[in-house]
Amino acid sequence: MMDTPTESLTNEPTPPSAPAEPPATDPAAVRRAAWAGLIGTALEQYDFVIYGTASALVFGHLFFPDVSPAVALLASFATYAVGFAARPLGGLFFSRYGDRLGRKWVLVATLLLMGGSTLAIGLLPTYSQVGLLAPALLVACRFFQGFGAGAEQAGGATLLTETAAPGRRGRLASLVMTGAALGTLLGAVAWMLAQSLPEDALMSWGWRLVFGSSLLVTLAALVIRRRLTESPVFQEFKEQHEKPKSPVGEVFRHGRRPMLLALFMNVGVSAQSYTYQVFMASYLVSSVGVDASLVPKVLMIGAACGGIGAIGFGILSDRVGRKPVYSAILLALVLLPGPSFIALNTGSPVAITVTMIVGFVLAGQGAVGVQMSYFPELFGSRYRYAGVTLGREFSSVLGGGVAPLICASLLTAFSGSWIPVAAYMTLMMVISLVAARMAPETLDRDLTAVTDATATRPSPTADSGRS
Repeated sequence: MMDTPTESLTNEPTPPSAPAEPPATDPAAVRRAAWAGLIGTALEQYDFVIYGTASALVFGHLFFPDVSPAVALLASFATYAVGFAARPLGGLFFSRYGDRLGRKWVLVATLLLMGGSTLAIGLLPTYSQVGLLAPALLVACRFFQGFGAGAEQAGGATLLTETAAPGRRGRLASLVMTGAALGTLLGAVAWMLAQSLPEDALMSWGWRLVFGSSLLVTLAALVIRRRLTESPVFQEFKEQHEKPKSPVGEVFRHGRRPMLLALFMNVGVSAQSYTYQVFMASYLVSSVGVDASLVPKVLMIGAACGGIGAIGFGILSDRVGRKPVYSAILLALVLLPGPSFIALNTGSPVAITVTMIVGFVLAGQGAVGVQMSYFPELFGSRYRYAGVTLGREFSSVLGGGVAPLICASLLTAFSGSWIPVAAYMTLMMVISLVAARMAPETLDRDLTAVTDATATRPSPTADSGRS
């Protein structure tokens, strides 16, 4: 039975938050915010997808050539995990400024850091050229790539949720994940073009062009983001309240409950999302034996369907509520891993494509599309950016960051059996489903309120924040 919108973690009654119109928003500003969120997240996902695909296809040979193929794959996924380990550090750093200086400043800074790091990867020397220095430099670039991504999606989600009018937050904020789908699609296209090159050309300079191409996406996103205006909710808060001295500190003092909810609600989704997007690519090639050229095509189709799914679930959450839509998606994901591997192991291109479409629509973009409005609505206005960032990024490390590495390790440890991998995916999703059932409904709550959606009474932050 569904919980009522006013239930909190302790099941104590909470006075419902009356839907309130945000301060007046210029329609042009709404469009710029939508494009900024979409294009910026497209860059983040593009960077991560081309890196994840390179980890599965070429990095083992280029940067870890003196070990067995299985160990090289593990080493490649370990460097992939480094980017996720850096994300909460970037989140901690940028969150301090997102709730003090504004959302726009952080979104421009993270964009430049991500794009620059990805471009640098394409310029790196390989192991055959400089030895151990090559994987060390790769790890460093991956760290800064993750550091910049640490506040990217949270910033876009917060800006769009605060900019949209009640009744439209879900659909507008879900554009962030449509941008992620676009990034995955572009990354798949880039690798399809690279794989059309002769093998020696791909391994010498073709892979470098893939990473260098991120410069085009970076410049396009930068042009749009420089024209952004701050969200009306943040502008009103800045006029009526003192700036928080330490938004991160206030999250840990007063916003632990919604932050932990966001963390556990995302950890399983993140694990499954990056298992489908990254681990499945290597599994299809190394274990199922499909042609490597099929992988980018499947990723491209899955991403396109996932982007549509994100908007669809965002609109649905505006109509029936965040909690029931999110809970239903997570329940489906609890049941999905076993049937997914059975379908993948048939080797049928049709079965593989359908499986990846379902994975992208539900885990890759659908569930996260609902998060884009759900998570900002969980927090009060004083530390919203910091709260969303910390909840999402710490869970990304525990979920998506280590998922490909854990899955590859389980596959190796159990002689190629997929059953432990499926069990791991299911267990992680059960954690998120339990957290989702404990969360309150937040549909159209007043985003100018300084109290969290989980609060049963005004928090100390509400009083201390007034000027």
